Amino acid sequence: MPASQTALPSSASLASELDVALKRHSPRHLAARTPWPSIAIHGGVLLMWLLLLWAAFHQQGVLAWSVGVVYASYDTALLLFVAWQTRDVGANRDEPQHTTAAAAAASAPTTPASPMGVIVAAHNEAAVLSKTLHKLLTADGRPEQVIVADDGSSDHTAEILAVGFGIQPPSIGELSAESTRHPGLHWLRLPHGGKARALNAALTCMATDTVITVDADTQLELGALLAVRRAFAQEPCLVAATGVLAPMCSPGVVGRAMQAFQTYEYIRNFLSRRAWMQLDSLLLISGAFAAFRREPVMQVGGFDPDCLVEDYELIHRLHRHADLHGLDWTVRVLGQAQARTDAPSSTGAFLRQRRRWFGGFLQTQFWYRDMVGNRRHGRLGTRMLPVKAADTLQPLYGLTAFILLLGFMASSQWSLVSAALAVIGVKTGIDLAYHLWSLRQYRRWTGDARHGSFAVALLAALAEPFTFQLLRHSAAAWGWWSVLSGRQARTGWGSQPRQPTD
Repeated sequence: MPASQTALPSSASLASELDVALKRHSPRHLAARTPWPSIAIHGGVLLMWLLLLWAAFHQQGVLAWSVGVVYASYDTALLLFVAWQTRDVGANRDEPQHTTAAAAAASAPTTPASPMGVIVAAHNEAAVLSKTLHKLLTADGRPEQVIVADDGSSDHTAEILAVGFGIQPPSIGELSAESTRHPGLHWLRLPHGGKARALNAALTCMATDTVITVDADTQLELGALLAVRRAFAQEPCLVAATGVLAPMCSPGVVGRAMQAFQTYEYIRNFLSRRAWMQLDSLLLISGAFAAFRREPVMQVGGFDPDCLVEDYELIHRLHRHADLHGLDWTVRVLGQAQARTDAPSSTGAFLRQRRRWFGGFLQTQFWYRDMVGNRRHGRLGTRMLPVKAADTLQPLYGLTAFILLLGFMASSQWSLVSAALAVIGVKTGIDLAYHLWSLRQYRRWTGDARHGSFAVALLAALAEPFTFQLLRHSAAAWGWWSVLSGRQARTGWGSQPRQPTD
């Protein structure tokens, strides 16, 4: 065998062990009995939607638009919850609880307690791969090991890695020798099998305790790797963490508009993750920039290749395993670990991405339905997952409210239209106040004042209910159709045009 590559018999054995562990720990393979609280919660959400739809044809005044009132009230309640939980955020809040910022800075190691590795997942990402790798390889806190998990790319990825980074091309299914120019950099060349399989294959090759997953279109900001190192060095029970992402879209009028809306969506979403983290109930880890302790991930079976959102599902499995076995595992969002990632720049790309995301959310909610309302899973089971049960139908509530409003207009029921518009006006005012407040809190928490502006936040708050919000809900309805019809994609890779980088 050429010296330029390494066969993976041990990795193949580990991959087999991962498959066995997944079947042992995933409720997809060993479905648990659905408890009555879960049935009641999911059934109640559906029954309420049906009753509110009935009310549209049997009630008068604003009660005919009860579905819109309930939708607006639910969304407002979530905003108030996040506002309360994040009311005291500051720029140095990534330290473990009971640890002051000064003490954390003093104890932050200049070298890691254990080595840290990075998996760069890539499928036809030649346009952005070079810049992503250069950022990783020249960053403060540079990882000891970097593996490019090349999932059957058919573009110029091979040329970039061989010529641009000095890696001798390995055979399919094998790990290359170390790059001649960049110590610790390897190329794992795989047949096309989807993102989860590529991540699992790379995971079995990692020799580090902490593993970061980075999409090839994600560029880490200064200090991001050091923030991850510090968190995992200081918190032995930390098993997974997510960095804070900001979206990047292509230039052009549509691209700028999509970036503006998604920027504020990301800001709100990451503040929401921090709020749920306060209750030990964080579920959503962004695989575009996530960090894991390798052993627990291997223990529960790695990433599930049959889930549309493998990162989200894995966190459910880690939580479930920890709760069932009395393990003090924690999951966090790190405000000082920041990155920029490519986001959809057109409505078509956005709809396809969110259809996959929402379809994967529905998959995961169904597989882990035994945790919903289950006190054994603490506040995750009794608070977070019931909210997620409501979220399965929240987009349908929103679309129903909008369609009913159009129906009232078409039938000249102006009293109903006026009542609905009054509710929408109040909700828009609340959203605007929250937009501006969340932007302020986000900047205090992350120290990042580059993304977002108060002027654009104002425009986004006013325009969103009848534009971007409808797009999200339409994509979710498409996700419902994809799951129910069995037509969802299986590879786990999103597809969108890339802007070449230098």
